[in-house]
Amino acid sequence: MPESRKRKKKTTPTPHATTQSAPTPSPKWWAPTMSTLMVVGLVWVVATYLFRGEFPIPGIGNWNLGIGFGLIMAGFLMTMRWR
Repeated sequence: MPESRKRKKKTTPTPHATTQSAPTPSPKWWAPTMSTLMVVGLVWVVATYLFRGEFPIPGIGNWNLGIGFGLIMAGFLMTMRWR
């Protein structure tokens, strides 16, 4: 009986150690900036609630909450890039 043709296995190239680089560490200012943004945002939101939207920036009302939460989110987004 005739023998069937053998199939060749597809080979995938293996990555070399030189092509994979280790992630570079964050700059020294990254962690303090990240923490500062989160703390300032929290203080901003608390001040907005305590002064009923008239402080830190008078006249914009509850948009002060948006600014505070924006600062907090910027800090949290920085945590994703921190190494």
